[in-house]
Amino acid sequence: MLTVLDALPDGLLACEATELHRVLDGPTLIHLPGRRPEPLFVSVLLHGNEDTGWQAVRALLHEYQGRELPRALSVFVGNVAAARHGRRRLDGQPDYNRVWSGSGLQEQGMMRQVIDDMARRQVFASIDIHNNTGHNPHYACINRLENTFMQLATLFSRTVVYFTKPDGVQSKAFAGLCPAVTVECGQPAQPHGVEHAREFLHAGLNLAALTGHPLPQGDIDLFHTVAIVKVPEVLDISFGGRSDCDISFPDDIDRLNFSELPANTLLGWLGSERKSWLEAWDEQGNEVGDQYFSYANNEISLRTAVMPSMLTCDSRIVRQDCLCYLMERMVLNQTAVDRPV
Repeated sequence: MLTVLDALPDGLLACEATELHRVLDGPTLIHLPGRRPEPLFVSVLLHGNEDTGWQAVRALLHEYQGRELPRALSVFVGNVAAARHGRRRLDGQPDYNRVWSGSGLQEQGMMRQVIDDMARRQVFASIDIHNNTGHNPHYACINRLENTFMQLATLFSRTVVYFTKPDGVQSKAFAGLCPAVTVECGQPAQPHGVEHAREFLHAGLNLAALTGHPLPQGDIDLFHTVAIVKVPEVLDISFGGRSDCDISFPDDIDRLNFSELPANTLLGWLGSERKSWLEAWDEQGNEVGDQYFSYANNEISLRTAVMPSMLTCDSRIVRQDCLCYLMERMVLNQTAVDRPV
């Protein structure tokens, strides 16, 4: 399933994400040489409807046409088939950002090939580029609280989210090889998101090293994901206050993202007498919904203060992934010191 190339195919940079299938047979890893041999790894289109990463790579490589890259660059173009249709993933496909660990699926074997290849090449750093379906600021995510990881993340944004679940994500797999970060660039088709990602890639290519020096507290707003919120499959959902669904959410619920919400904040309405409501799964795999949500007078409210991220108004995304993540603010540990890379 994986194609590995040592040069850009003719016509590739002229393709929009929906057109990549005309040039690429499927998931493709492209290695490009640079002045420093340890490559920057960049993954794009792990979700086929999130095209900012591909647009940023196109812009970056157009900028360097006819010039040597300051550092070797390896680009993994992920779900080409889903990108053709502007979908996160096709029916019957696994999520390409949940198959970077484990075995049994062809896609898991493919991602293992990518990891092994990049390990042999002594990858310098890893950047995975994504979009959101709802309103969110641009922010970075890390899986290790190490200074090199935070240094790389804050080159993109001072807003940084630390998470350990879900498993199988690209950044977590690469964290064993190098500083790794996921960057969330807002919604697709926003020029400022493409430009922000391009600037970050440019900075990554021009980094001589990540020093591992501690960050001042004032340079980072650090949050910790404490739970993933899901809606049970048996429940019908809608957005906009419909009364004929089991749960209805406000049609602008995504505007609550990255807001520190107090207890008793209204999240939605109940339209039936079912007892299986929102699920919240913590980092240990425990269902802890009762810690975060209360139900009274046909309303869903927060039981405790918390900050949501990635709230979406797209019911397909709710079904394929989740409703949102819940976060708490963290204080930076100034005593952590990393080995520089």
